[in-house]
Amino acid sequence: MAEDTYDYVIVGAGSAGAVLAARLSEDPGTSVLLLEAGGDAEADEINIPAAFAALFKTKRDWNYETTEQKQLHGRRAYWPRMKALGGCSSMNAMIYIRGNPLDFDTWRDQYGATGWGYDDVLPYFLRSEDNARLAGPFHAQGGPLRVEDRVYTHPTTDAWIESAVSAGMKRTDDFNGASQEGAGRYQVTCRRGRRWSTYKAYLEPASGRANLTVTTGALASRIEIAGERATGVTFRQGGREHTVHARREVIVSGGAINSPQLLLLSGIGPRAHLAEVGVDSRVDLPGVGANLQDHPVVPIIWHTRGTTDLAELNNLRNFARWKARGSGPLASNVGEGGGYLASRDGLPAPDVQVHVVPTAFYDNGLHEPTRRSFTAAPALVHVRSRGTIRLRSADPSWHPAIDAAYLEDQSDLDALLAGARRTFEISTQGALAELLESPWRLPADPSDDDLLEHIRRYGQTLYHPTSTCAMGTGEDAVVDPDLRVYGVSGLRVVDASVMPDVPRGNTNAPTIMVAEKAADLIRSSR
Repeated sequence: MAEDTYDYVIVGAGSAGAVLAARLSEDPGTSVLLLEAGGDAEADEINIPAAFAALFKTKRDWNYETTEQKQLHGRRAYWPRMKALGGCSSMNAMIYIRGNPLDFDTWRDQYGATGWGYDDVLPYFLRSEDNARLAGPFHAQGGPLRVEDRVYTHPTTDAWIESAVSAGMKRTDDFNGASQEGAGRYQVTCRRGRRWSTYKAYLEPASGRANLTVTTGALASRIEIAGERATGVTFRQGGREHTVHARREVIVSGGAINSPQLLLLSGIGPRAHLAEVGVDSRVDLPGVGANLQDHPVVPIIWHTRGTTDLAELNNLRNFARWKARGSGPLASNVGEGGGYLASRDGLPAPDVQVHVVPTAFYDNGLHEPTRRSFTAAPALVHVRSRGTIRLRSADPSWHPAIDAAYLEDQSDLDALLAGARRTFEISTQGALAELLESPWRLPADPSDDDLLEHIRRYGQTLYHPTSTCAMGTGEDAVVDPDLRVYGVSGLRVVDASVMPDVPRGNTNAPTIMVAEKAADLIRSSR
C-alpha cells in the first residue's frame, strides 16, 4: 500500500464489502481501502457451480464449528465460510432468494429499522439485479449481479417439483415475485453457467480504479478509536502489524461471525464478557455477538432407481464441456429446486423452505455417495432460537465461540418436524415416487420419533448466519437504521450481521441489498 490514510477503510471483501467498495469508489474523488483476510477468487472450484463443496475445509475456508449443540445430540456443527475475495458469494450454492416481504416489514415495524421495509428495500434489489428472464415490477435488468435460469437441471429435481404440485403446492417460476409460496426451480447468480459472485459482479470491474486499493492476506485485529471516534484499522499481514487511517469512516463487513468478533476485540460489546477475556471496554454494547440466527436444515435422502446421480456425472468429459461452454452437469448449483410451505395453518408467511438435490447431500456434502441417491432437505427459515458469538481469546487469530442454539426454542423443533413430515409425504408420491427405491437411515413409514431422531442426528447449517450486530432502536441493537454503531462515530457495520431477523430464504441476495442501500446512506451523510 502506497498510502496509510483513506477516506473509507472497509474490512472484509465479501458479499457486502465488495459491493460497498465498488459503489463508494464510483466517485473518483473518494479513496477506498478494502481489506480482505483471504486471497484471490480465481479457481475452477470457485467458478464451477457444482464444485462449491470442494472448497470446504481448504485454505479458502475459515473452517468454523459451533459449540456443542444440545438439541443435535451434543454435536458440533461445521460452519464453512469463504476466506477470499467475494466472501461466501464465492462459495455458496448461488440460489437467488430475497426473502419474504414480511421479513423486511418486520425489521421496520418490530425492531425500529426505519427505512428498511419491503417497499424501501425493493429498489436496491432491483439496482443490483440483471435478470436474464424476469422483468418488472419485481425484477430488473442492467445491474451488476447476473441472475439466470440454471443451464442444467437434473431430471429428479423436476420430478420432485411435479410431486409437490400433485401434492397440492402451487407451481411457481419466481420465488421473488408476488408470492413466495410454491414449488419450482431456483434461479441462480451465474453468468453463462459460471458462478457470478460479488467479486465478479462488482469488484473485478472496479479493480482498475486508481482510488480503490484492495489488500489481501490482511487479518483485521482491531478498530482504532480516539475518544469516541473510529479512526482506522490495525491488521496483520505477512507476520507484521499495520495501521491504516480513515478520514471519514471505518466500515466493518466481515459477516455474522467476523464482524462481532472484530467489534469485541476493539472493546465494543458487553463489558462483562470483554473483562473475561482481557479486552478493555470502550463501549458497553450488550447486543454485539448476541441474537445469532441461522436456518437449520435436515437432509432426507432416498436411494434411487431408473435415473442418474449428479455425483457420477462429475467426470473429465463433463468438465471439458463446462470449461468450453459453461454447460452440462457441472453447471448445476446442486440445490437446483425446491419450494416454500407453512409448517402449520394460520402463519402469515411460509416458515419452511425445501432444497432438493439430485445426489446424497449430508454432513455438508463431505461424503462421496456410494449409491445413486436424491435429497429433499427442509429448512426452518423463520427461527425463534437465538445464539451468540463470543471471544475465546483476545488474539484475533483464535476462532470465536459460536453457539447457534439450534432448535433450543421448542417451537423451532416442532416446525422443523412438521416440515420434515410434509417433505417426506410430498417426495413419496407422484412423479418422484417412481424413481425412489428406499429411504436412507429412515424407515419407509417413519414415525415422528424417527424423524426427530433424524433431525438431531443429521441436522446442520444452511449457511445463513445473521443478526449478531443487529440494526434497530431497542436495547440490544448494535447499529441504528443508518448502520452506524451506537456509541462510536465514524463506524458502521454493513453485512448480514445487521439484519435484526434472518430473512426467509438464502441470505446472499439480501446481503447485497444491504450493501447497495448502505452505499446511499454513506454518500448522503457526507
